[in-house]
Amino acid sequence: MILILECIVICFILLVPCVVAIANGIHHAAFLFEKNVQDRVVSMGLTTRERIARNQKTFKCTVLPIMVAFVLWAVYGVNGARGFWQPFWQIYALAMAEGLFDRFFIDWYWVGHTKAWTIPGTEDLKPYIPRKTLIVKWLTVIVGNPLIAAALSGLMLLIL
Repeated sequence: MILILECIVICFILLVPCVVAIANGIHHAAFLFEKNVQDRVVSMGLTTRERIARNQKTFKCTVLPIMVAFVLWAVYGVNGARGFWQPFWQIYALAMAEGLFDRFFIDWYWVGHTKAWTIPGTEDLKPYIPRKTLIVKWLTVIVGNPLIAAALSGLMLLIL
């Protein structure tokens, strides 16, 4: 039961920065879009390359460490997992929950089927997540998540 709650929290940790990023104008979240959309937003004068780079760096340097810290705290601190396999499966479950939430809710529904992520003047560039990018994102979830879980479990096994 606690792992289910932790899966909900990890999804929330991903959702909140996305909401914050688009709250004062979707163009502030241009760093989350493909290069062609970023180029258009810059050419329309809505943002600059420097601001896109700064926002992307800020997003990655805050969200990713918070997510990793939460996962490690939940698995090792709250759940008391030890060894390799017990933490591996819990980290994997949390990573899959976040990955599936990102693919289905954020990418497919929120970005693909609502107007919340539409940047005026870029509608002709839809879908914002092209097939090639979508395939890479799914491969990251399917192949990357077990690798990340194994790496974190192995690292923590050495540390603890």
